[in-house]
Amino acid sequence: MSDQHHPSDHEETHLRAEAPHSGAQAHVVEYGKYIFIWLALLAFTGITVSVAGINLGNWTVVIALLIASVKSWYVLNYFMHMRYEDSVFKVFISVAMVTLAIFIALTFLDYSFVR
Repeated sequence: MSDQHHPSDHEETHLRAEAPHSGAQAHVVEYGKYIFIWLALLAFTGITVSVAGINLGNWTVVIALLIASVKSWYVLNYFMHMRYEDSVFKVFISVAMVTLAIFIALTFLDYSFVR
């Protein structure tokens, strides 16, 4: 027989609770904050629909994209828990977002010169 110590189920659960999977600190977000952000996302959706009904020319698309950017920031930070990630991961996401913004800006510039 071996003399190795095998942790019981209780000890194993306790060890897993103390050590999160990514090495980051555990975080707790209150339900009230989630509800507030959800209501803000609903309000921004309503604003987007309202702006789409108003004839603002080319600014309609720009305003809709700005509102969509704000909404994506809320979703990324709170629902996808990006706010609590390591800074290296945030840098990778930022580089991807800047690249996407460059592609969208170049597309709009190309579209504006074709008209």
